[in-house]
Amino acid sequence: MPLYAAYGTNLDPARMSERCPHSPLHTTGWLTGWRLTFGGEEHGWDGALATIVEDPLEQVFVAVYDVTPEDEKLLDTWDSADTGLYRKTKVRVSTLTGELLVWTYVLDAYEGGLPSASYLGVLADAAEAADAPADYVAALRRRACRSTGL
Repeated sequence: MPLYAAYGTNLDPARMSERCPHSPLHTTGWLTGWRLTFGGEEHGWDGALATIVEDPLEQVFVAVYDVTPEDEKLLDTWDSADTGLYRKTKVRVSTLTGELLVWTYVLDAYEGGLPSASYLGVLADAAEAADAPADYVAALRRRACRSTGL
């Protein structure tokens, strides 16, 4: 089965089990050489959307899932890949047992803008639910955000 790296709201195992009921958690790890950022503010209903961009000095915590073809189609719909808002890309994830080649979603929009406070809270809660390190979760909670919706 193809491996998928979740870095946003899909980090939450409960959310993933609802969205992709046939796709178990494989492991967690880090996208090294990437950073979490936000963009596409004009596409979000409540501020900018999560994405990743290459950055040799950063890393992003991810949960890796074994995704069935059926669940991949569902996930494409949930994450708006079927509309072109997000595109799939291959990345390498560093885990405790070695590197894995996986796919993930990258926003197909310009970087910039701020997420809403509520969206950022959901991202931080999802990272916490995935057992991300406490300092990673705390850094998410400290990020700049919109204090109100649009």
